[in-house]
Amino acid sequence: MERDKEELTGEILLNFTNYVEEVKELLTMDLWENVFLNCSKNEVLIFWMLFKDKEVNMSEIAEYIHVPLNTATGIVGRMEKKGLVERTRSREDKRIVLITFSEKGRAQFQRLVDQLMNYGVKVLGELTPAELKLIEGLMTKVKTVLKEEKAKEEPARRIRKITIE
Repeated sequence: MERDKEELTGEILLNFTNYVEEVKELLTMDLWENVFLNCSKNEVLIFWMLFKDKEVNMSEIAEYIHVPLNTATGIVGRMEKKGLVERTRSREDKRIVLITFSEKGRAQFQRLVDQLMNYGVKVLGELTPAELKLIEGLMTKVKTVLKEEKAKEEPARRIRKITIE
């Protein structure tokens, strides 16, 4: 019985790999050139944060992407050099540096969102209500599994507090 599960898992992985290879060839060159803007995972997360919140400070970024403040500062610095974000001082408190999209960054990210939405609308338009419900159920299961795995990691990541007398 266990062997059957391993064979099925291997077959699913092979089918998924083949699927990705086929889809890769079907996507337009413009989309591939723009996919995640040649950015790291953390840069993509910062783009997403800016898309939602419009402007954020460095502490918020560090907390959102789960890195130390100095690491977030380095990531934002690289994004600024690429011309994708801008740093400005808060009007209310000059000590606070705010990060926003540059015009180039906003336009590039918006093009990516528009392209992905275009594909998404077309794909979803081809699905039946039952298929949409199935996808929703699958997404919920994936999220549940990921939450369970994250919960297993949490105890190992806790900082041990030492009492100093």
